[in-house]
Amino acid sequence: MPRPKGSPLSNEMLRISAASSHDPFSVLGLHPTESQSNNAKTSITGDAAHWQLITFLPHARGSVYAEFDDESVELAQLPDSDFYMVDQIAERPARVYRLRWQDEYNNHHHHHDPYAFEPQISEYDLHLFAEGRNWNIHHILGAHPKVIDGVAGVLFATWAPGAERVSVVADFNRWDGRCHAMRSRGSSGVWELFIPEVAADTKYKFEIRARDTGAITVKTDPYGRYFETRPNTAALVYSADPEQVWTDNEWMNRRRLWSWQQSPLSVYEVHLGSWQRGADNQFLNYRELAHRLVDYVVPLGFTHIEVLPVAEHPLDDSWGYQSTGYFAPTSRFGTPDDFRYFVNHLHNHNIGVILDWVPAHFPKDAFALARFDGSALYEHEDIRLGEHKDWGTLIFNYGRNEVRNFLIASALYWLDEFHLDGLRVDAVASMLHLDYSRDEGEWIPNRYGGNENLEAVEFVRELNIQCHGQHPGVLVIAEESTSWPQVSGPVYLGGLGFSLKWNMGWMHDSLQYMSKDPIYRQYHHDNLTFGMMYAFSENFQLPFSHDEVVHGKGSMINKMPGDDWQKFANLRLLYTFQFTYPGSKLLFMGSEFGQWSEWSDKGELDWPLMQYERHQQLQQSVADLNGLYRNQPALHQRNYSGDGFDWIDCHDNRQSVISYIRQGEHERVIVILNFTPAPRYDYRVGVPDAGEYYEIFNSDSTYYGGSNVGNGDSLQAQQEPWMNQPYSLSLTLPPLAGIVLKCRG
Repeated sequence: MPRPKGSPLSNEMLRISAASSHDPFSVLGLHPTESQSNNAKTSITGDAAHWQLITFLPHARGSVYAEFDDESVELAQLPDSDFYMVDQIAERPARVYRLRWQDEYNNHHHHHDPYAFEPQISEYDLHLFAEGRNWNIHHILGAHPKVIDGVAGVLFATWAPGAERVSVVADFNRWDGRCHAMRSRGSSGVWELFIPEVAADTKYKFEIRARDTGAITVKTDPYGRYFETRPNTAALVYSADPEQVWTDNEWMNRRRLWSWQQSPLSVYEVHLGSWQRGADNQFLNYRELAHRLVDYVVPLGFTHIEVLPVAEHPLDDSWGYQSTGYFAPTSRFGTPDDFRYFVNHLHNHNIGVILDWVPAHFPKDAFALARFDGSALYEHEDIRLGEHKDWGTLIFNYGRNEVRNFLIASALYWLDEFHLDGLRVDAVASMLHLDYSRDEGEWIPNRYGGNENLEAVEFVRELNIQCHGQHPGVLVIAEESTSWPQVSGPVYLGGLGFSLKWNMGWMHDSLQYMSKDPIYRQYHHDNLTFGMMYAFSENFQLPFSHDEVVHGKGSMINKMPGDDWQKFANLRLLYTFQFTYPGSKLLFMGSEFGQWSEWSDKGELDWPLMQYERHQQLQQSVADLNGLYRNQPALHQRNYSGDGFDWIDCHDNRQSVISYIRQGEHERVIVILNFTPAPRYDYRVGVPDAGEYYEIFNSDSTYYGGSNVGNGDSLQAQQEPWMNQPYSLSLTLPPLAGIVLKCRG
C-alpha cells in the first residue's frame, strides 16, 4: 500500500509517475488503510473508518479537493511528486466522488475520479473473447458511452496483451499518457478504464508501453466507430443518433425470406468517392449520394449496389482496400449515422447494399494495427506468413482466437448496425494459400506439408456460419480466383460456406475473346464455351469489376476492337452474353454508358459523355438487359443449376455463333449470339417447342445504336429437327449482336 504522507513514494507510485504501471488501481482511488485492511475484510462501501484517497494529477497547481455527498476534503500533495492524498477521510465514504482542482493555466477542473469505479467488463465476456467466440466484442472493446453508478462517461477498452501499460490519451488530458492509465484485466490481455464526463466527438487514442522493450507508441482504436478525416487518425467517441430511425422494416422482413438463388441479382459496383462529386471536386455526403444513386440506379434496373470498401482508411489511392478502421464508415463522406441514412434510403427504394470487406490484410501504418502492443499481435512475426510483398501489407494471424473474433465481429457489426445486405470478401485466394504470390522458400507449409492456410479456412467457415446464422438472407460473396473446391458449398458438407463466388475464369475468358478482332475469334471459340464445363460447380457471380478497368487494362469500351460503331456493338453483345448466361451479374460504374478512359479515383466519372446519343443508347441497352433478366424467370430461376441451361449449338466456331436455352420452372427463352460483324441470313437454329417465336431483345436495335437487323414480328417454328431439337427456326442474325427469343405457344 502507499506510504503515509511525507514518506518516500512506493515502487508502484514511481511506476505510475513514470507511466509504466500495469496496476494503477492498486494505488489510485479510495482504499482502506493498511491497518484496516489487515484487521477486517471490508469494501469501500463497508463500515470501516480508516480510508485513504490518492490521486495523480501531473497538471494540477495549488489545492486539490475531493467532494463527497456532504463534505469537501482537501488532499495534501506528497513531497516532490504529483500525487495528492488524504487519510482517514470519513466513515462509510461514498464510492463515487468528484475531484476539484486548477491547472497551471488557471483552468478549473471538476470531475469524477475514474479510479473510483469497479471493473466493468465481465469475466464471461473476457472468457468468450479468449476463445474467439464473443460475437458482441465490438460492444465491449473500443469507446462506449455509458452511465455507471449514476455517472455518465465513456468506457474505454482495448486488447494489448504485450503491453506493460496502456493509457487513454485525448484532448481532455493533453495527450499525456501519465494521466489515465488503464486497468489490466490479467491474462485476457484486455485493458479498460471508465472515464466520467467525456463528451461525444472527443478525440482519443491509446498510448501503449511495450512490456519487452519499453517502447511507447500511440495507436488509434482498432474498434473505433468514427475517425477524424485523413490525414488525421484519432478516433472519436461516437454514439448513434437516437433520431436516426430505421424505416426499412418491410425490406428487412422481405430479405429474411428471400430465395435469392431463384431471384434476379444484378449489382452495380460503386466507388463512392469517384462516382459523382460536388462543387470544386469535393466528396459528396452519404446522404446526398443516397439520393443521387437511387435516382440513377432504379431506372437502370439493378437490384443492388456494391460499394468499394468504406471502412476507414488513411490513403485515398488504396480505394479502401487498406483498412485501419474495421468498425467505422469513413469520415470522408460523413458520420456513421449518415451512412445509416444511405442504406436506409436505398432500402426504401428497393435497392440492396453490399459492402466490399477486406479481412485478408491490413496496412503497415504505425498508428494502426501493425505491432499494436509492440509485438506482432494482429499479424504474424515471421514475414513468410505475415506479409504481402505485392501489396506492402500485413496478413492477419487467423490462428489467434482474438484476431478471428475481431474480424468476425467486424463483419457482424456492418450487417447489424448498418443493415447491409451482404459482404463481398476481398482477396480470398490470398487468404487460403500460404504460397500466394510467393516463390519457393518464401512461405512455410502447414502442419501436413501443404500450401493450404488451415487457420484461414476455419476462419472463413466460422465467418459464414455466423453471418448466415445471425442474418438470414444476407449474401457473403468470395472474390476467389483459384480452383479451390466448394467455395460456395455448405460448411456442413466440407465447403467454405460462401453464398457466391466471383467467376474470374468466365470474366477473363470472355474479355480475352472479345478483345480479338472478329476475324480471329473462330480460333478462340473455346473461350466462350469452356466456362460451361464448370458453370454449376459453384454459385457464380459474373463480374466486370473495377479491377478490369484500371492499371493499363483499358475501359470496357476500349477493350473492344474495331471502329467506334463496332466497339459499342461489341460491348452491347458482351453485356447480352453476361445477362443471359447463368449466374448473377456485376457491372462497375461507368461501364454502363461506355466511359472511354480508365477509371480514376481522382475525380468523378466522365458524365459529360451522357450528352452523346451513343452513350445514352448503351446505357439504355443495359437498363433493358436488366429488365429482361428481372422479368424473364427463365433467366434467373435456375441461375445456379444445370437444369437451367442447355446448349443448342456450341460448335459453330467458323461463324463465331453460339446458341443456348435458358430454362425456368415453367418457361424458357432462346439466346443466339453472333460475334462477327457479318449478318447471318437463313441461319437455322434448333428449338425445343412448336409455335410462334418473337424477339424479346435484340442488341442491334436502333434504340441502342444498332443497325436494326432482326426478325420482324414473329417466327414460326418448323417441324424440321435440328441440333438435337425437335423443331427449328430460320433466322437472321444481326451483326455483332445477340437476340433473345421466346415462344408464344
